[in-house]
Amino acid sequence: MIATGLDRLLEQPEALAGRRFGLLAHGASVTADLVPAHLALTAVGRRPALLLGPEHGFYGVEQDMVAAGDDRDPWTGAPIRSLYGDSPSSLRPGPEIFRDLDLLLVDLQDVGTRYYTYLATAVWAAIEALDGGCRVWVLDRPNPLGGEQVEGNLRRPGFESFVGAFPTPVRHGLTPGEMIRWRTEEEGLSEGLDVWPVEGWTPDRSWPDTGRPWMAPSPNMPSYETAVIYPGLCLLEATTLSEGRGTTRPFHLVGAPGLDGPELAGAIGDRQWRGIRPVPVRFRPQFQKHAGEVCEGVELVVTEPDGVEGYRTGVELLELLWERSGGEGFWREEPYEFVEDRPAVDLLAGTDELRRRLEEGEDLGSWIRSRAGEERSFREEIEPYLLYPRRGW
Repeated sequence: MIATGLDRLLEQPEALAGRRFGLLAHGASVTADLVPAHLALTAVGRRPALLLGPEHGFYGVEQDMVAAGDDRDPWTGAPIRSLYGDSPSSLRPGPEIFRDLDLLLVDLQDVGTRYYTYLATAVWAAIEALDGGCRVWVLDRPNPLGGEQVEGNLRRPGFESFVGAFPTPVRHGLTPGEMIRWRTEEEGLSEGLDVWPVEGWTPDRSWPDTGRPWMAPSPNMPSYETAVIYPGLCLLEATTLSEGRGTTRPFHLVGAPGLDGPELAGAIGDRQWRGIRPVPVRFRPQFQKHAGEVCEGVELVVTEPDGVEGYRTGVELLELLWERSGGEGFWREEPYEFVEDRPAVDLLAGTDELRRRLEEGEDLGSWIRSRAGEERSFREEIEPYLLYPRRGW
C-alpha cells in the first residue's frame, strides 16, 4: 500500500500548527482509509480556512463544462471557492483568494492525460499563490497510468486552452507534484513550493499496483479502465458522435443513430488494437449528445490495460468514424471550454494537423509514428523536475 502526500501529512499534523491554509481538492482526495481530505484534516485539529474546487466542483457533482458556484461545506463550515465558473477568467484564481492564507495545500488526483483539467487548475492556483507570497505544499498522488510511458504529440504554440494548458504529450507520465514543480520553475516561482512525495510508488506501477480502490475523480471517470482509454477516446468529444456521456460507460461507448455497430466492430477488429476488444452495442444516452435517442456503435472493452496505446486508439477510431461519416456534420461546432475561434478537435489534439490530415484524406499512420521525436524531446526537457526516477527514460 502506498502513502500519498496527504497520508504523510496526516502523520505529522503539527507541520500545520499556526498556519491558516486553504485546500484545493475534490472527491477523490481521500486518505488510505477513504476519509475525504478536509474531514481528515479537521479530525486532527487542522481545519482548512478555505476550500477550493476545480472543474466539476469540490465534491465532483457537476458535469463537464457546467459552472460550479461558490458554496459552504456543510460538514466543516469552511467556505468553498470555485475555480470553474462561467467565464475564462474564473479558471485562474485572483490574488485576493490567498491574501489571508499562509499556505495552500494542493491534493488532486489526476489521470495522466493532457486534456484532464485538474493540473491546469493546480498549476495556475500554485502560481497565483506563490506570486502573492503564500506557500504551496503539493500532496502528491501517483499517476494512475504509471510514469514510464508518454504518448502523443506535444501541444503546439497557438493552441493553448484549458484542455491544453501546457506543452506536454497527451499522455504525459507525470504526477501532480512533478507537473507543478516543472511549471512553477518555468515561471520563476518555485520559491515557497514543497512537494510531499508518494511513499511506496515507483513510475513502473499503474493504479492496480497501488493497492487502493479507485475513487472517481470526476463524474465520467468511473474506473481505472476508463482512465486507460481516455487519452484517445476523449477526442470523440470534438465530434457529433456520443462518447458515452449520459450512460454508465462513458468513453467506452461510441456511437450515433444510424451507425452500423457490427460493421464498425469488424473494422476495429481488423486494426488489432492491443488490450481492447470491440463489441457492437445499442445504447440510449440520458443527457448530452443524442439524449433520449437510441445510438448504435461499439463498446470498447479493456482486456489488458497495460497493453493499451490510448492515444493511438483514439486517433485511429477517429479515422474510422470520419470515413463512415463522409465528413458531413462530423465536427462539434459549439464553443469548447470557453474557446470559440478554434475547433474542439484542434484544442484536444493541440494542433490542427490531425484534423487537416483527416479532411484531406491523408494517411494518419506516418503522423502517429512521427510523434516519437516529440516524446523523446519531452522526456529530455522534464528530466530535471522528476521526483521519482524513471528506468525507461
